[in-house]
Amino acid sequence: QVFLVESGGGRVQSGGSLTLSCVTSGRKFAVDTKDWYRQAPGKQRELVATITSGGVTDYAVSVRGRATISTNDAKTAVYLQLNTLKPEDTGVYYCHSKTPYGVEYWGQGTQVTVSS
Repeated sequence: QVFLVESGGGRVQSGGSLTLSCVTSGRKFAVDTKDWYRQAPGKQRELVATITSGGVTDYAVSVRGRATISTNDAKTAVYLQLNTLKPEDTGVYYCHSKTPYGVEYWGQGTQVTVSS
């Protein structure tokens, strides 16, 4: 069975930082492209950051310069560090993985709430 388990969410003051973690198991995630998405209340889920199996990263304009996506050496975990948090960063953050064949996996999500 394939699992993506997020952790690290919580309530943070505006201007603060946090790091989200996603631990994967059940298959060889090293070959996958891994992403973090978020969904704010009443809004569609949006892509926040991506890291390819080769380590190439990309970020949504809204978090560029404030976010860093990374993996561990074995590429079985993916992290998202968010700095200078804003209330508009509030939402449920989801870990996502896509295989080279297009099969997608999602975590259950972790809530991030940024208070002003």
